[in-house]
Amino acid sequence: MPTGPVWTAVGDDGGRRGPFRSPNFSWYFAGQVVSNTGVWFQNLALQLVVLGATGSAQALSGITIAQFLPIFLLGIPAGRLLDRVAPRTVLLVTSLASAVVTASLVFVVTRDPDLWLLYAMVGVLGSVQAFERVAAQTIIFELVGPDGLSRAASISTISLAAARSVGPALAGLAFQGLGPSACILINAAAYLLVFASRLRIRPAELHRRSSLDRQREGDGIKTPGGPGAKALDGSASGAFRRSRDVNTLLIVNAVIALLAMNFGLVLTSTVNLSYGGDAGAVGAVHTLNAVGAILGGILAARRPRVSVRSMIAATSVFGAALALNAAAPTLLLFLAAAPVLGIAVGYYQGIVNAAAQGSVRPQFIGRMMSLMTMGSYGMVPFGALLMGWVIDASSGRVALAVSAVSAFACLVVVLVRTRPVSR
Repeated sequence: MPTGPVWTAVGDDGGRRGPFRSPNFSWYFAGQVVSNTGVWFQNLALQLVVLGATGSAQALSGITIAQFLPIFLLGIPAGRLLDRVAPRTVLLVTSLASAVVTASLVFVVTRDPDLWLLYAMVGVLGSVQAFERVAAQTIIFELVGPDGLSRAASISTISLAAARSVGPALAGLAFQGLGPSACILINAAAYLLVFASRLRIRPAELHRRSSLDRQREGDGIKTPGGPGAKALDGSASGAFRRSRDVNTLLIVNAVIALLAMNFGLVLTSTVNLSYGGDAGAVGAVHTLNAVGAILGGILAARRPRVSVRSMIAATSVFGAALALNAAAPTLLLFLAAAPVLGIAVGYYQGIVNAAAQGSVRPQFIGRMMSLMTMGSYGMVPFGALLMGWVIDASSGRVALAVSAVSAFACLVVVLVRTRPVSR
């Protein structure tokens, strides 16, 4: 039995109503796919421009740090804002802001770019994205309500894998045929399409997250306040901070993000350096991994009810898949194992996302997802530096083995911290 509350209770239909039966969720999901695909155009263009101008991997790492460090720094303020302001409002503002900042990058992407100006603009965009990523997770409860939360949270992770399965190939063609400026403008246009999809979300059909919220922007409904409500809110906040389930998820999420989620670096390095594969092999392993991740997300979404103990299976499968890939002796076998790793990644991400949303009371989803976002994305710069050192000192296969050990260590953490308490 779960050690804490699971707020994703299954309704009279047994949870079989799919999230896509909600037009609001369908518009949200479509926007996420477009957004995540568009980002590939920008990321590829910036990476190739910086490498072409400097030939330095260290200079390239500056893009990653500028993009993700703001998420680490602004995650908590973003969560607190999302507990007070309607996520739909934040998403509309961040979509337009992202479009403007992205379009401005066109003036910086030249043959001889000003790297510090480029880093600064990417940092501004990363600051906007810190609020966007938290809002995109917080709104899921409001789109589908408590009965559909687990499946909707799992399905939302599929948008990342779907974009990863087609984004790199499309971005590569666009860069070769149109150049970096066109790639940047494509991403800016994608943000405008995302804005349009989010504008179609109807506020009147959204589910309330808390009876204690202040008057919410766009919902037009006032909620009761006063000293009693504030005292109750303070008590609930204390319980949130002390929750064993919450802290377990935050620990596992941070460790996995730091040591086991650097696939852009680790898979590319393993194919190229350990097996001597060419660019085609690199693209193949990422595509196979992404296709597997879509299947893994679908498998996670089939579970109508997810708790923190669901992480036992997720971390077990993830660790085993990482170990399998690390043990592959040839490039051919490594490519054959890539979809297996993708399935494990998709399943893990779907389960951890659903468990995070379901482990807290609805009014704390914004705060919880901000902390999860800090762990998932805020660890990226540190993980890239650490795993890059491991690869340079040994190999990509050793880095995958380290990742497998970290996943199994997280399995032990979940087993210990979710043991039923004996009476």
